Amino acid sequence: MYQISNFIDNDDITTLASLGAFTVLEYQRDLSVMPQDAQIAYFANAMNVRKRQVVCDLSKANGGITLQAGAMQWTVGNVNATTGIKGVGDLLGKAMRGKVTGESAIKPEYTGNGTLVLEPTYRHILLVDLQDWNGSIVLDDGLFLACESTLKHKAVMRSNFSSAVAGGEGLFNLGVSGSGILCLESVCPREELVEITLQDDILKVDGNMAIAWSGSLNFTVERSGKSLMGSAVSGEGLVNVFRGTGKVLLAPVAQGIA
Repeated sequence: MYQISNFIDNDDITTLASLGAFTVLEYQRDLSVMPQDAQIAYFANAMNVRKRQVVCDLSKANGGITLQAGAMQWTVGNVNATTGIKGVGDLLGKAMRGKVTGESAIKPEYTGNGTLVLEPTYRHILLVDLQDWNGSIVLDDGLFLACESTLKHKAVMRSNFSSAVAGGEGLFNLGVSGSGILCLESVCPREELVEITLQDDILKVDGNMAIAWSGSLNFTVERSGKSLMGSAVSGEGLVNVFRGTGKVLLAPVAQGIA
């Protein structure tokens, strides 16, 4: 048995969201500042720059919790950590996927019925139920934080090489599929993300503002016009194109600029 005090029940901490095994906390004030940092902390808080933290109740997790490497801060109770490696072939596959997607090759898995607490972050935490995405989602680089261990990970290759060469993007993205809850780190809060639902239609985006999209969508990079002259005249050049049926989450500005 264990008891945690002055954490979730602290009056300086607010619960932002809760879904499945995941609870997202936000620190309303940064009380651990020195005098020389007080001014920065004051204005950071006014602009919603606050520490956020994810707490995982493993007793509610479907098959345990898989984390981005280095994300764990502390655990209490019956918590067992493994590498999640199921043999040499699995190790090679995960190493290759990590190499091409830029994600950590080995993502530790935690099982049991205790409590798992992740490192605080100033990014915004998004909790996603893959059931709302028809069981498959593709993520922009650096978005993955944690998920239920029953979810499967794979490297998703772009539909054409122009997506990587001409579009300034990598050739592969991390795809997550199955039934369960996914925890993402975003530079934008959920309130600012635009969700577009396509029904056998086309979305064209100038810049890498799409942070996540349904695995059912076909993603390419194409000229904004039908010809090189048309693209030059429009001033847009190349655009990211999503075709088919599914959803896309768009940030208000291109990633890396926010």
